[in-house]
Amino acid sequence: MITIDREKCIGCGLCERDCPAGKIRVEEGKAVWKPDCIQCGHCVAVCPRMAVAIPEYDMGDVEEYDGESFAVKPENFLHAVKFRRSVRNFQNRKIDRETMERILQAGRYTPTAKNRQACRFIVVQDQLDEFKDLVWDEIPAMADRMKKTMPQYSMLFKFFYRRHRDNPQDDGLFFNTPACVMVVADNPLDGGLAAANIENMAVAEGAGVLYDGYLTRIIEACPAAKEWLGIQDTPLVCCMLIGYPAVTYRRTAPRKPADIEWR
Repeated sequence: MITIDREKCIGCGLCERDCPAGKIRVEEGKAVWKPDCIQCGHCVAVCPRMAVAIPEYDMGDVEEYDGESFAVKPENFLHAVKFRRSVRNFQNRKIDRETMERILQAGRYTPTAKNRQACRFIVVQDQLDEFKDLVWDEIPAMADRMKKTMPQYSMLFKFFYRRHRDNPQDDGLFFNTPACVMVVADNPLDGGLAAANIENMAVAEGAGVLYDGYLTRIIEACPAAKEWLGIQDTPLVCCMLIGYPAVTYRRTAPRKPADIEWR
């Protein structure tokens, strides 16, 4: 699972001290890998001589820190967090494949429990109209099934359906988005962290996101939609509408004071 180049290894012990699983030891002046590693890559990242590799991964994807291009100024990051908006008005313009792949890289590199890297990202763009038709067709029966357990959602989803039925241009669930990104994961925290990173990268690319909680709940309650997406056996953590905003925001929005307890 891990290879250590004994010619390059200087036995400094940095990998041993930083290994969260305790699976690397320095023996006779050289690092030695032990079984049951979680392949987190700390040893690769910390080694001063590039002596460690994980052949299962693309090592050509590994980048060197240079102290400048990887640094984000705190004031810039906080401003970006404050400036982000939930987008409900998208341009009629798709995100090209290369840009979308860069955006999803932010999800790929998100930390996951035990380094499982088990998040899936499903991009619905070229077949979005087909998917939307399926969802609208399934809503009446799905809402009926929810009457007893979640009556408030049943009424709300029927309202969405009637409004769309009477005016097909009313796209109240999808907001005329050019694409949806579904984040699928067994661990909801893993999926939520990945979604947040994806949104930050999308904003950096000039796009915007809406976390569509209603659509997420509908898909989770709709076997036909889950089958169409190929996620019958895996929880849908969130559905993100993604595209280029059709509105320009000129300032940050106010928020309540932070609820912080210091101890």
